[in-house]
This record gives sequence, C-alpha cells and structure tokens, in this order.
Amino acid sequence: MSETFSYAEFTTRNVGFVTEQEQKRLLAGRVLIIGVGGMGGAALQALARTGIGAFAIADIDTFEVSNLNRQVFADLDSVNQSKSGATAARLKRINPDIALEVFGAEWPQKLDELLQRYPIVINGMDDIGAGIDLYRRARRFGATVIDAYTSSLPSVAVVRPDDPRPEERLRYPSRGRDIAALDAQIKGACFAREMEYVLVHSSSVRHIDMNAAIELLAGKRKRMSFAPMVITTGNLMAFEVVKLLLGRKTTADCRGYFFNPWSMRVERPLPWILAAPKRLLVRRFLARMLGA
Repeated sequence: MSETFSYAEFTTRNVGFVTEQEQKRLLAGRVLIIGVGGMGGAALQALARTGIGAFAIADIDTFEVSNLNRQVFADLDSVNQSKSGATAARLKRINPDIALEVFGAEWPQKLDELLQRYPIVINGMDDIGAGIDLYRRARRFGATVIDAYTSSLPSVAVVRPDDPRPEERLRYPSRGRDIAALDAQIKGACFAREMEYVLVHSSSVRHIDMNAAIELLAGKRKRMSFAPMVITTGNLMAFEVVKLLLGRKTTADCRGYFFNPWSMRVERPLPWILAAPKRLLVRRFLARMLGA
C-alpha cells in the first residue's frame, strides 16, 4: 500500500488553506493524544488527514457497542479491540507513512518521556484524576494541553505551560494533594467544580436534561455523549493544534470558550462581576438537585 501512497498527492488539496511551506511544518508536527475515543478520536482523525507527521496515542480501553454512536474509529469490526491498537491500524490506512507510538494501560509510566518529545497534548480522557496529573506534568515539561469541558456544548480550552492549571483556576480540592491521595470523593468534588464552571459561563443548562446531569454528578450514570457535539469538539481541538503548529493567532485561552451550534454563537467566560452572583445561584441549584 505504501508503494502507491504519495504524501504530496495526499495533501495536495490542503494547499490554499495552508501554504506549501506551512504543510511542511504540519508534516514536522508532533502531537500526543491521550484518549482516542470521542473528542480525542475526532481530533486525531482530522489532524491525521491534515498531514501531521507524528503522533503518540494512548488509551486504556477497548471499543464497545455504546461507542458506535460518536467515536469515529469505532465500528463493529473494532468492538472488543484495544482503542489505541485499532485506531493505529486505521490511521495507517489513511497515511501509511505516519509515525506512530501506541500505548495502552502503561502510558502513565511513559508520560514524562512523552511530554519531552511532544510539545502539544490533546486531553481526550474522562478520568479527572489522570487529567490533573497530566496538567501538572505538562507544566513541568513545557507542554501545551488542549482540552474541553464536560458540557452539552462543544468547548475548547488551550492551556499553555505558564497558564494556571484547571485545578488552580477552578479551585479543585485536589490542590496540594498527591495524585495517589485523590479518592473518589475528592475526584467527584473536582468534577462538581467543573460542572459549576460550565453552568456559570455557558448556556449548557438549556441544552441538556439536568436530571441526567445530576445523576452523572452523583455517579449514578455514565457521561452522555452525542455525535454532533463530540465530533465538533474534536474538530475545534484540531484547529487549535494547527494554529499552534503554524504560529497562527488564536483567541482561545486557558478559560476556554463554548460554541453553541443551536444559536450559532460563541459563548465566552463571563466577567467576574456577572459570574459571581450567577455562581451562587448555580451552587444553590446543584445542592438542591443533589439533595432531591
């Protein structure tokens, strides 16, 4: 197959959106993607098709039938297969010359080494403890992390090495604690802070069943996922990677933004003078719903 593959032909229609020189910069790009299911998989597919030359991909899970509703590398043939392994095989059928490092459950032990070689990371995990660990280590090694909130709207945040970590900015109870000391209760409280931020700074409450969201917060159900939202989020993440690799201007920052496809508006974080009273209302609402 590689004998008939031509990178120049593969990327020829990119030119016009990017210059030939920029395409060479994409070829030289290196991206680490941790979690290649929903958002991470969608971002990975878009980036692989742009012609980025090297990826490290990591995922501890296997594909399940429930993943078929939104995960771009999931199909009936991949059910019960390793997500990272099955995804790597698909990527090689898109670009057989792509450089890949593939990891399963052992990836946390390789993370320090990977962060020294991959300056851009996409966080596609739904494990908040592993995410906290990733952010702490990314700061140490000068890597930029592109992430999204648990939201009913597509969202993107770009956290550069000097930016505050989410646990600092959102005041997680994990601050100052060793990763090994983060039990289920602490992780749940961290997740509650993230949900609070989403409800304060976006119109997410209008676009989701809040009873289902409260069950998620209480640990009674899995995260809800919807293909248009998940895949759109992944594509927005991919755009931020391209901007970083090409040195193009971006307005995304560590606070993130929300894209509302229902109203076709970008929703940005509120100024503190508006956020503070709304935060009190959101906290009361969540407490009431959890109490009920």
